[in-house]
Amino acid sequence: MTVEITGKEQVYKGWSSMTKVTLSDGSTSFTREVEDHGSAVAVLPYDRERRVALLVRMPRAPVLLAGEPDLLEVPAGLLDAGEDQEQCARREAMEETGVTLGALTFVGTIWSCPGISTERITLFLAPFAAADRTGQGGGLAQENENITVVEVPLAELAASADEGRLPDLKSFALVQTLRLKQPHLF
Repeated sequence: MTVEITGKEQVYKGWSSMTKVTLSDGSTSFTREVEDHGSAVAVLPYDRERRVALLVRMPRAPVLLAGEPDLLEVPAGLLDAGEDQEQCARREAMEETGVTLGALTFVGTIWSCPGISTERITLFLAPFAAADRTGQGGGLAQENENITVVEVPLAELAASADEGRLPDLKSFALVQTLRLKQPHLF
């Protein structure tokens, strides 16, 4: 059975946009709302020598709305106009954690929430050394991110994933990928 878009109407435009989409399977029509705010990247900076990763703790409006105070997650952000995924990963890592990244390992590009959003996140792993912590991190003041940089032992991240205490999907995917590719670090 083929489903086709037979109509669309933008119902909101702001930081993100919401579009009402009419779909038809040939016998029935139905509507869905689709949120769009652009593509994103996420990166897991990890120190091989000290066996730690840099994550950020920050308040997120949906998480707050769900009754939780903040979220521990890998550095991530939206692509700026004209920016490629690697540039964005390096920029976000510096802004959020103060680390200068060298080599990036591409993990994949995933749909973050395909039932409601057009967002696709490109995932990277990135080794760093203590000397690469050249900035303060914490995000940009004009973006009101309220970021706290958190250095977490890789073994602790693995235990959190195993115990269901790593609730951010992009972070979970990157930790598990690093475990598969470099288990000796854990």
